[in-house]
Amino acid sequence: MLTPFLRRIQQAGFLLPACLTGYLWLKGSYSHLPGWSCPLRALTAIPCPTCFLTRATELALRGDLAGSLEQHAFGPLVAAGLIWWTIAAIRKRRLRPRTLPTWPLAWAAAGLLGYWMLRLGLGAFPSG
Repeated sequence: MLTPFLRRIQQAGFLLPACLTGYLWLKGSYSHLPGWSCPLRALTAIPCPTCFLTRATELALRGDLAGSLEQHAFGPLVAAGLIWWTIAAIRKRRLRPRTLPTWPLAWAAAGLLGYWMLRLGLGAFPSG
């Protein structure tokens, strides 16, 4: 049986997207906030498909679309998705929609892999 505190935490799960979006927006100004380094890039020196996506999302959330696109083409899309998810979660008071179609995720994954292979072939990764 859940304690009253844990039950409240569980009921407030719909605020997770807002917290994530807010954290990424703040991280754009406060780079000392913790984050994750890419393990694939650390081990192999090859950037993964999502390398630089966090920075691109931060920049897009702050309104710097040119800088965001310089880091990763999917940055503005991820930022828009986070904003949509935040609004939908708060309005419906649910962490995720009841039915989530898989085709957008499949298209996004295919697009991300294609973009990554193009960037690898061109060597088009930002420094840093």
